[in-house]
Formats: sequence, structure tokens, C-alpha cells
Amino acid sequence: MRRRIPSTTALIAFEASARHQSFTRAADELALTQGAICRQIAGLEEFLGVELFRRSRRGVVLTEAGTAYAGKVAAQLDAVERDTLALMGAQGAMSLELAVVPTFATQWLLPRLKDFQCLHPEVTVHLTNRTRPFLFADTGFDAAIYFGDGDWSGTDAHFLMHEHLMPVCSPALLGGHPASAERIAELPLLQQSTRPYAWRQWFTAQGLNVGRDMTGPRLELFSMLAQAACHEMGVALIPPFLIQRELADGSLVVALDRPVPDHGRAYYLTVPERKVESAALKAFRDWLLREARLYAIDG
Repeated sequence: MRRRIPSTTALIAFEASARHQSFTRAADELALTQGAICRQIAGLEEFLGVELFRRSRRGVVLTEAGTAYAGKVAAQLDAVERDTLALMGAQGAMSLELAVVPTFATQWLLPRLKDFQCLHPEVTVHLTNRTRPFLFADTGFDAAIYFGDGDWSGTDAHFLMHEHLMPVCSPALLGGHPASAERIAELPLLQQSTRPYAWRQWFTAQGLNVGRDMTGPRLELFSMLAQAACHEMGVALIPPFLIQRELADGSLVVALDRPVPDHGRAYYLTVPERKVESAALKAFRDWLLREARLYAIDG
């Protein structure tokens, strides 16, 4: 049976028009005429039987259905592009597609990755940011480095390291005075989106009940928290190994050397069971576990 899928040309025209909220700007991006974009969108709406844009004298605006469809189309086009580039770049070599938590990847993994490339020049490692768990069956990822409890159905989890969140801030925020848990409770608190209860856990471990422990700017990445803390926006809970440069140059200091209890959570390399026999993945796994052990000894 023929698939009920619109033409790729129409989907590309729709994605660009939705992103720009303009047929004219989409036409400029795709080197087409505005009329050609209009025809593609009209044909797509006829195919779907759904209005995607509302037309007015001032231009076009996505409908509710168009907004929902635009996000899904963009994700699928991104996946096709990524898979196409991976195939074009492989040229017979082995490659690994890894999902990684962003700040861990930039601050800990990438500075060490050249060593793996030297040991295994035949393997190319591709990294894509993912901050939350997903289904491997729905993606092209070979493995993931994530933070959690290691319980990910259908996978083998390999422990890398604990996190040890510490309260850090700009030294200017402390004004040259020593910090205490009680004083930190009075300072602006920077929150991490994927660890919403971290400050509550920290204050509880210090024997404090702080009513405002979940208030303050909520940021998704540790790198964002670090920048906010550097600019004196508040105190953040960050693992020191992710901000070694900031600690070394004095833009951040550990306000109080008391970590958040880890409650069994840590960084893991997670490999789907169907991939465990991959030679490239085995090589990367062995190298990564060795690097993690060396870090635990030296760090």
C-alpha cells in the first residue's frame, strides 16, 4: 500500500514557513518564489484536510493544528538530516551515536575524547544533547550517558561516577564572610530543572527546613547555573568537577563543603541490550570506564 505521507518538498516548505511565520522569508531561505511556497502549503493543507495557517493582511499565523504539526515535522526532518549526514560521513568507518547530558559532555568527556580517537581512529563518536531518558527504539542512538539510578529497562548500565552537588557562588555574593547553611538559606537560590528537589535535600541534610527551598530562577543546564552564579545571581548546587575552570580562576567558590546526598543516583553509560556486542561500542565502553576509574583515583 502507498504510504499516506506528503511530499518532502511540501514538508520542507511548511517547516520553514512555520519557523519564520512568513511565506516570504521561507521562500528566501529555500531560494523559491513566494508563489511556490504558497502552492506547496495549499497542497499540503488539501492533502491533510486541515488548515495549517490563518491568512490575514498582515501575513500568516499558525493554527493550533499547524503549531502541533510543525513541531513534529521539524523533529522528523532533523532526524532524516542527521541520518543522511551520518551515512554520508561514514564511508565504511565505524561510528557511534551517543546521547549525552550536555555539561558533563562538554566539561568532562570532550577534554578526554581525543585520547579515545588516538587509540581508536577507526571509530567516530557523535554526541547529541539529551537531558531526560528516552526510548532507544525510537532513536538512532547506540548508547547514552545520563544521570539517574541506573534502572533503564532493556539496557546494560555501567556506573561512571557520583555527582556530589555542592553549593557554589561568586565570592562577591559572600562579601568576604564565611558561609553557613543558615546564611545560604537567606541568599537567592538557583534551581536546576532536572533536579527540582536538590536544594530541599541539601537543606534537610543540614537539619534545616527552608520554606523557600524551591524558589528562584529555574535553569536546565549546569553550564547555565554556573554562568548565573558567576554573575552573582545566586547560589547554585553544581558538581565541582564540572566547574574546575571557574573554581581555579576564582570566579566561583564552594560556599560550604557539604554535598547533597546522592540517594543512589550517579552518571551511567547505558547501552541497549541489542547493541552490547558492537565492537565500536565495546571499545568506547572499556575506554570510558577506565577513564572514570582514573578520575576517581586522581580526583
